[in-house]
Amino acid sequence: MSKQTDFEVHRNAVGRAELVRKVQAKIDELGVDYIYLQYISITGRVMGKACPARHWEQLARKGVQTFMGGVVNVFPDRHGKLIAFPANSHEVIALPDPETFCQLPWNKRMGRVFCTLFYMEEDADKPGSYFEPDSRGNLRRIDNEFRATHDMHMRVGCEPEMLWLKKGSSPDIPFEGTTKPYAYHIEQFEQLAPVWLKVYEYSIAMGLDIIQGDHEDAPGQVELNYMFDEPLRTADRLTTYRQICAQVAREFNLIACFMTKPYMGTSANGCHHNISLWSGGDSEVVKLVNGPQPGLDDVFTYRRGGKNELRDETETWKPAAVGRHALGGLLKHLSGMTAIACSTVNSYRRLNDTGLWAPLAISWGLQNRSCAVRVSGPDRFEYRPCDSMVNPYLMMAALYKGMDDGLRNQTDPGEPEERNLVEVMKSGEHVERIPMNLNDALNALRDDPVIRKALPGRMYEVFDAYKRDEWDRFIWEASDWDVKTYLDCLP
Repeated sequence: MSKQTDFEVHRNAVGRAELVRKVQAKIDELGVDYIYLQYISITGRVMGKACPARHWEQLARKGVQTFMGGVVNVFPDRHGKLIAFPANSHEVIALPDPETFCQLPWNKRMGRVFCTLFYMEEDADKPGSYFEPDSRGNLRRIDNEFRATHDMHMRVGCEPEMLWLKKGSSPDIPFEGTTKPYAYHIEQFEQLAPVWLKVYEYSIAMGLDIIQGDHEDAPGQVELNYMFDEPLRTADRLTTYRQICAQVAREFNLIACFMTKPYMGTSANGCHHNISLWSGGDSEVVKLVNGPQPGLDDVFTYRRGGKNELRDETETWKPAAVGRHALGGLLKHLSGMTAIACSTVNSYRRLNDTGLWAPLAISWGLQNRSCAVRVSGPDRFEYRPCDSMVNPYLMMAALYKGMDDGLRNQTDPGEPEERNLVEVMKSGEHVERIPMNLNDALNALRDDPVIRKALPGRMYEVFDAYKRDEWDRFIWEASDWDVKTYLDCLP
């Protein structure tokens, strides 16, 4: 008997057939007519196709074909050539993961389901194998590897900062702020209440258990946090949150801005990842809506309980040995992870605008926001370099690889930094900075074989090609700054 391909193993997984039937029942119950079959590009964009719901069972069995280049947004490089996947590249199969099915609350005729990507079974080299540039499928496999190796799993909570902006009045003014840049001011938050309450309404209908929110310190900057969970579900929920914000922006004729740094001199859009390592625990379906649940149980499921392995019961703040070693791995590989955490040219405006909450150095501290990693509680780390443009699937895979290396080698992170590193740097004392532009960050990733394992197979090649082109475009283009600075500088 021939060995089953990855595609066949995934399609025939225990319990999947029952989930497919439950989706069909949910389609019938909710009156869903169409389904978005979506996957994630390497930059975190939502890609895919829409198919009539009446074909669901066939779609669940066979998937849909889609161009390989979808994982790089089907974008050309600055020379006009398609990045990584030319026109003669093959197709891949997007196979729905039925547990992720959910109705769209703003268009109840539509549903969505996330997909895993595979090489076609007719592929000459890797028939039916996992398509490595699929960042979502990749995270699932790295998550499973970490669990098998360490008998632990990560739980993550994200802090997705973003800006609600008004559309500009002219081409020279592309956007305007909606509020004043006052952090935690209820009056500023209240001004945007119709907007974020609509986001909240849609979020709970799609399984995001919103726990708190506030106005941050940039014009129109709002952060809504949802309950932490296992990596794949947390990443799916961040993707869903972004889709929800885009929809709400359409409804209010606003811009939902996830660009990292549209303003200088005020805080940027971060996306801190709050990390803990757990053993055990149980899955719990959280009832968030009245009436019929508009999606399968997994969409509304959170991991609860178990043992938080970072916690040292004999210490007030410092982590246990597991936490110290995991932290040591994160610090050792922080430079290599920066191109993933800070993935755009614009990301480094945030890192260079010092004194505005962005991390400065390869360091950790207890409640020290000037460090790259902050122990924000006795049982969790806040990984601070991440910004709002991050692909969470790639980021969480990289975090796993960094911690895995630290645990295997029992890496010592050293003692926590208590000083304000902004003041230390201004004093002239040496501070070990993380990469401060995209080119240096890509070079650091290139030189870190541990973190490159978070981008296996062709994934690293594809990511590097896409981001090198982004850097080349930036260097190649004369900006307004160039003109203002150099137009009449001589004689």
